Amino acid sequence: MPALDTPVKFVRGVGPRVSEMLAEKGIQTAEDLLYHLPFRYEDRQNPRSLDELKPGEVASVIGEVRGAILMRTRRGPIYEITLGQGRFAMKCLWFHAAYLDGKFHAGQSVAVYGKVEPSRSSKSFTTGNFKMIQPQFEILPDASDDAETRLLEVGRITPVYESLGGSRLASRWQRKVIFNLLEGVRGAVPECLPRAMLERLDLPDRETALREVHFPAESTPFAQLQSASTPAHRRLIFEELFFLELGLELKRRRMKERKGIAFTATDKVREAIREVLPFHPTAAQKRALGEIVADMRAPNPMRRLLQGDVGSGKTIVAFQAMIVAMENGYQTALMAPTEILATQHYLAARKLLERSSRKPRIVLLTGSLDEDRKRYNRGLINRGEANLVIGTHALIEEKVEFDRLGLAVVDEQHRFGVLQRFKLMKKPNQPEPDVLVMTATPIPRTLALSLYGDLDLSVLDEMPPGRVPIVTRRVSGEQAEQVWTFVRKQVARGRQAYIVYPVIEGTKDDQPELDFSRDEPEAGIAAAPMAARKNIRKGKTAELFPASAQEANPTAKSGLRSAVEMHEKLRSGPFAGLRVGLLHGRLDADEKDVIMRRFQRGEIDVLVSTTVIEVGVDVANATVMVVEHAERFGLAQLHQLRGRVGRGAAKSYCILMTGERVTELGEERLNAMVRTQDGFELAELDLSMRGPGEFFGTRQAGLPEFRVANLLRDRQLLELAKQEAARFVDHPDEAVTESERARVRVQLKQAWQRKYGLVEAG
Repeated sequence: MPALDTPVKFVRGVGPRVSEMLAEKGIQTAEDLLYHLPFRYEDRQNPRSLDELKPGEVASVIGEVRGAILMRTRRGPIYEITLGQGRFAMKCLWFHAAYLDGKFHAGQSVAVYGKVEPSRSSKSFTTGNFKMIQPQFEILPDASDDAETRLLEVGRITPVYESLGGSRLASRWQRKVIFNLLEGVRGAVPECLPRAMLERLDLPDRETALREVHFPAESTPFAQLQSASTPAHRRLIFEELFFLELGLELKRRRMKERKGIAFTATDKVREAIREVLPFHPTAAQKRALGEIVADMRAPNPMRRLLQGDVGSGKTIVAFQAMIVAMENGYQTALMAPTEILATQHYLAARKLLERSSRKPRIVLLTGSLDEDRKRYNRGLINRGEANLVIGTHALIEEKVEFDRLGLAVVDEQHRFGVLQRFKLMKKPNQPEPDVLVMTATPIPRTLALSLYGDLDLSVLDEMPPGRVPIVTRRVSGEQAEQVWTFVRKQVARGRQAYIVYPVIEGTKDDQPELDFSRDEPEAGIAAAPMAARKNIRKGKTAELFPASAQEANPTAKSGLRSAVEMHEKLRSGPFAGLRVGLLHGRLDADEKDVIMRRFQRGEIDVLVSTTVIEVGVDVANATVMVVEHAERFGLAQLHQLRGRVGRGAAKSYCILMTGERVTELGEERLNAMVRTQDGFELAELDLSMRGPGEFFGTRQAGLPEFRVANLLRDRQLLELAKQEAARFVDHPDEAVTESERARVRVQLKQAWQRKYGLVEAG
């Protein structure tokens, strides 16, 4: 009888060669295999009848192969089978599928799953008025198969799994191996949750849950299976989320036990803050600062996330916290992800703190500084003569040694592990510095609970007074001439504009600016409905662009436009006579810095750029943001780009210009941008559209790898798991035995060692 920690190669039906393939999928033990759950189910006890089908629905159908043919076309081979049920039939087609030739034979019983579409080949339903394109399929067993195979494949609710390695390790193989494994461990699956908790939450035991998820009883509601909401599913999902939240809760408790700095907040400190404030703070800023200062006054290290939408005033709150630390005699550090943003923070700090009667010394440390300047600045830091240090990753290099670091602020930093490295910045026998993490990417609560669950959270949900809402419109590329005319008018009024493109030049290769669009490959883009395109051209744009000057954009049909190409065309064409700059990721740091400084000083009227200006660039005089090929950008990215304008008192505009083809998801993103400027609402929508793994535009390195749970689908269970984790730590249940608590601790240690590399893990 195998134990759950048995190496998978010893599981019946696997062996050494297959185990190597499974290891590539993260399946190394018998337990890993059992937690590889079906991603959908087919009701093969009551298969759908062809005469019940309706166009547009997704359905599972079992039928008999009536015929099969491989057709050669100019666009590639198409494989077609006719699937029959009595007098009814349906076509199934696979493109570029010469590999299927010879796989199907007349008389075979086949299960297919896909979208039902009308067929133009015939008006008679009985001869194929419906079809499925690229359906998933399984050839069902016949009399030559053994009884066990037939038992698992037909006449029941059948689990369907993602392939673990080609056709050899497809669903049929997995069903047989997992069924045998479950039989082998019958009565021997150890429980990892306390029985009292399971009874209180009405959840089944672990072995029952595993058995019923893989091979559901006939009476199981099919809708619950497909939505992963059966009691068995809920049990396994809760289990995974509970151990995640328990680990985060314990990490927070351990942090409370470490020796930190107990800052004081005297009248002298409060006066130092008041004398530098440029405006009356919002209620949200006051609340956030109060939470931060309360943490700083505690004797344990602060670990707090300050979250706020674009322009909500996070930086001023962070500077106030730094003043608290400096007034207590400690150094402070602010780390930004780019040199442009670090320099901007440096200039903002100098402008803000010049009001201070104490005149703290502010030092900038970035990679592009010459070696002499870096060496000099490191000396100031080491001797404690630098009160506030602002920089990039250069701050956490081994050569940088702070004399008495009290507070470290990390701005827009999604690369986890940073907090661990701040521990290295303190000198021996000194307390740990407080750490404040800032982000302008509104993070839905679901993600915050899992990504930042060991950090306390402050949210700026209020904009400073005087911020004028940004007018957002979407237009087609055919209206480009009108857009350029509008930009010229804004420049004539003394304003500045950004024009943003998705790529630097040429093709997509080696262009990180395109990372955001990986969820929609170019080959999958379909033309927008004609009605929608007419709507774009005729409606919603009159306020910005009058109906005159409907000239076609000469580059509208040339494919994907790039920053380098359009910089030349715009400078010599629509913007002739204006000062047009170019900024992109391939320029070296010095060039970027020079261009950005010129734009900030008003020496550039129009800045043609890629997404390098997405984060943090603050130019109050810029009032127009034009995003070309806006359908190619992620929702969070579009919102960040829009946040680059509207930072002054003048009315500002964001113009989303689309190409000829916009996907359904692209339409949804663009409509949301026009509808609302609430970053938290957009973040929730972005999460629902792209899923947690792609939420930040590129796959998030710090996101836990879940085997069972789905953060989007399982939000309520995540909240429940957090509550139960806190209860388990705070209020030990008398009904929970010490042996059960010990099992929980063992399971937690295994889970965190194997799966979770979160913020400051360990």
